Amino acid sequence: MYLEIVSPEATLFSGEVASVTVPGINGEFQMLQNHAPIVSLLQEGKVKVQGNVSLDEEFASKFTKDQNGNTVLEISSGTVELKDNKVIVLAD
Repeated sequence: MYLEIVSPEATLFSGEVASVTVPGINGEFQMLQNHAPIVSLLQEGKVKVQGNVSLDEEFASKFTKDQNGNTVLEISSGTVELKDNKVIVLAD
């Protein structure tokens, strides 16, 4: 599935990934290929991306790796939309 992570400053990441886990306001949830369409508010927490993630040098410092090899971005709030295997995370 295709993921875009967008902040007020720039698009931090865009590319194909295996899964995305986000901190929804009702708890953390994961989205995989062919997930049902969804729109949700996000709370403070971690966006975890699984897959072969190639980061732009300019924004690589905003991301970390966890013990499971996921690429992680800390956010304070945001929204997520998934439709037709395209995930857009608008993150603050």
